[in-house]
Amino acid sequence: MPDKIHLLPDHIANQIAAGEVIQRPASAVKELLENAVDAGATQIDLIIQDAGKQLVQVIDNGSGMSVSDARMAFERHATSKITNIDDLFKIRTMGFRGEALASIAAVAQVELKTKRAEDNSGTLIEIENSVVQRQEPSAIPDGTSIAMKNLFFNVPARRNFLKSNAAEMRHIIDEFMRVSLAYPDRSFTLTANGQKQFHLDSGSLKQRIIQLLGNNYQTKLVSVSQKTDYLNIYGFIGKPETAKKTRGDQYLFVNNRFIKSAYLHHAISHSFQELIPGESHPSYVLFIELDPAQIDINVHPTKQEIKFEDEKIIYAFVQAAAKHALAQFNITPALDFELDAGIQQLGAITQPFSDQQKAAASASTIYKSFTEKHAAHKIDPDKRNDAGGWESFYEAAIAANKPGSFQSLLTGVIENTEPSSASSKKLTQLFNTFILAEGVRSVRVIHQQYAHETILCHRYRKQIISGTAVSQQSLFPLTLQLSPQDTELITELLPDLEKLGYSIESFGKDSFIVRGTPADMSESEITSSIELLLEQVKHYRSDLPIDQREKLIRALAKQQCIKTGQPLTEDEMIILVTELFQCDEPFHTPGGKPTCYDLSADEMMSRFGK
Repeated sequence: MPDKIHLLPDHIANQIAAGEVIQRPASAVKELLENAVDAGATQIDLIIQDAGKQLVQVIDNGSGMSVSDARMAFERHATSKITNIDDLFKIRTMGFRGEALASIAAVAQVELKTKRAEDNSGTLIEIENSVVQRQEPSAIPDGTSIAMKNLFFNVPARRNFLKSNAAEMRHIIDEFMRVSLAYPDRSFTLTANGQKQFHLDSGSLKQRIIQLLGNNYQTKLVSVSQKTDYLNIYGFIGKPETAKKTRGDQYLFVNNRFIKSAYLHHAISHSFQELIPGESHPSYVLFIELDPAQIDINVHPTKQEIKFEDEKIIYAFVQAAAKHALAQFNITPALDFELDAGIQQLGAITQPFSDQQKAAASASTIYKSFTEKHAAHKIDPDKRNDAGGWESFYEAAIAANKPGSFQSLLTGVIENTEPSSASSKKLTQLFNTFILAEGVRSVRVIHQQYAHETILCHRYRKQIISGTAVSQQSLFPLTLQLSPQDTELITELLPDLEKLGYSIESFGKDSFIVRGTPADMSESEITSSIELLLEQVKHYRSDLPIDQREKLIRALAKQQCIKTGQPLTEDEMIILVTELFQCDEPFHTPGGKPTCYDLSADEMMSRFGK
């Protein structure tokens, strides 16, 4: 029998290893930008074509490489940063594992041009599929230019897994912003498809934040500075009014390396307690400096997740620094115990409240609306016409659902229920969450939020296909300022948003004008609603094989549906249950959660030992 185990060819082994480092064009952007930073470049230019699928090029004025270094740089684990094992515990550079260029060369066509200041000429190297195709002297300026062309040209299956150009471009902008925020003393540019998107001159950290996140941060940044023997923390946090329902303007760096840490994000968010709503996210750009021996940055291929020697100490320092900054700038909430003396002279305080006045006040509709349970929004039947006729429209909608459709609904919903008796059955709400529908030998329990979410998904799909959504035009159009990443996302979503009733137009760099919204949306919630919608689409479970349109539909349905804890009238329950069982798939939400289940009389009897 022949032996079964053999070594993989180098080009296949390199492609497998590359999968850990180069997952998409943005991965190459990150590695190449960090290499430019490590080379001491003060001017770094990023050029993108076709969202990085066709070209990712980084040009810098850094130290450049010799002929032998340029060739050696593409070998796996070739690095200038590590000479012995102890060096791993004092890493202060970005790239150190020597995987980036070897991984890129394994899955793309690479052209390298590099020259040191002391050399008369530079070096040109072309590599394809990890094999050097060409190497020769070249007359080029000092520094390095690396062009990665036709990513995954030799691994078409991996290329097919790349997302849309807009989605890939968002990831590229993410990486560009992270590196450029970490090094505000360097100049950066980003050019995509021939159009310059960013031109960042060197300056202070505050100037760089405003360049990237927008001029609205000009007067809304609070300086953070905390120096201790263990670590230093510095940077800026946004004032409470900059908090958004979308994540995105949160940047945390450890030794100038961007990291993701839900644990430390909680520390910063907790310092804003009682200053911003619970579902909002504060904005911050914070840097932590500490001894590299206290952290392990080699725990993840992207090096965005690190381990701290003592995470609890870091948490405490970060939270204290944020709280101190807010307190120092008088942003923390304060109670004013001083009462204006003029108020004390008002008749409401100085004059007694007679029994007659008490009786008159108690009889008023305003008093009753605040004292009677569930009557805060009650409308006097005699004055319903003052509401502009909306209630007559609502009554017409209810009438359209009964008695016939309600009878047929219950006939189909509740097994063994006779049509003649269905109209006598009532729907009951339990815990302001569940709707109970009684049958002859069973009870159907319907989850109101999941039911409405299913209904809205069904409705939005039909609206996108037919384009029949009703839009209400705003009297005063609203201007929306978004982050560069959200700009890419909303641009991709605009055609479908229009079919759902939104009227949104581009209004210059990262700005949009909202001229219309779905008819049932309040003007006061437009900004927060759109921000939350983008947040939900961005962070939708990536493991689900659904396209961007379906993500939008599900996110919008989840946002606009009736929530648990909301009391419903019997008529509202009737409409909800009616529409649910008119859906194509009424028994599960699009995400697979059950909308209802049946509890039979026999099951209930068994609970009592019958």
